[in-house]
Parts: sequence; C-alpha cells; structure tokens
Amino acid sequence: MWRSFAPALWLAATAACGTRTDKAVAQFNLSSSAFQNGGAIPGEFTCDGGGKSPPLSWSEPPPGTKSFALVVDDPSAPNGTFGHWGVWDIPASTRMIGSGQAPGPQSKNDFGKLGYGAPCPPNGSHHYRFKLFALDTEKLDVSSGAKFQDLEGAAEKHVLGRAELVGTYQRH
Repeated sequence: MWRSFAPALWLAATAACGTRTDKAVAQFNLSSSAFQNGGAIPGEFTCDGGGKSPPLSWSEPPPGTKSFALVVDDPSAPNGTFGHWGVWDIPASTRMIGSGQAPGPQSKNDFGKLGYGAPCPPNGSHHYRFKLFALDTEKLDVSSGAKFQDLEGAAEKHVLGRAELVGTYQRH
C-alpha cells in the first residue's frame, strides 16, 4: 500500500521545494547630478580629489517602503568585490543624499574605515555600483560599523525594490 503512495509523496515534496515565496522586487531609478549611469565619476568624488560621496537622488519607491539602504561596491576589484560604502535606516521620506552626507548609520568599508571610501583603483578602469534598496522595515538589524556585506545581506531580507547607478573611474 505504501508503494502506491510513495511516488505521490515524492512529487509533493519536490514540488514544495521548488515553490517560490519570494515577493516581486520593484525597480525604481537612482541618479546623480555629478555623472550619468555608466559614465565617469568626476575626480572630486575619488581619492584623487576631495574624496566626498557624490550627490544621489531617486524616484518614488514602491508602496510600503519604510526605509532605504545604500551599498556602493566595486565588482571589478582584483581580489573580488570591494566595499566602498554602506548606509542604512535612511528614512522613507528621503529622496536624495547630498554630496558628503550620510543620512543614517554607516558601514565599515574595505579600506577598514567607517563611511564613504572614495574610488581609488590600483589599475585600469573600474565599475562602481551604487545600489539603493527600498525596504519593508524602518530599522535593519545591523550593528554600527558592520561590513558592507552584512548590510547588503540584511537588506536583501527586506527588499521591496531596488535601484542601481553605475559609475566608472580610472586613475590618471
């Protein structure tokens, strides 16, 4: 008798494993008045200039957004993705971050310092991703000074929407 139920049980178990319970992630727009998406980041926002973060602004996020988190990284770094900045618990009413500002707690960058670590590639042209997450929570469970990877992992658990801006930089 159990033999006749075994295939049905196996099918039910494997079907449940493949069920997606993830919610859809909406897209919205992130931009900077300092550079275009895919364009060069001006020197003033790099280690060769003032080293301040560039100004950022974004469009209306998805409904239900309670806060934002921002992660900036360089996936073209020689030893793997390099973290340049992380900010979280950005209020839902915020639609811009001024140059050099941090509207929330900041992560430790891969330079080993808290806050924005300006692009400073050792060689060649690098791509810097500014990733903004619209979140379904007002506060992320992230410790002050956490690494950017911990911030991004916590944000992924609460993401309603995401926006991305990419800039390039090559030292001269």
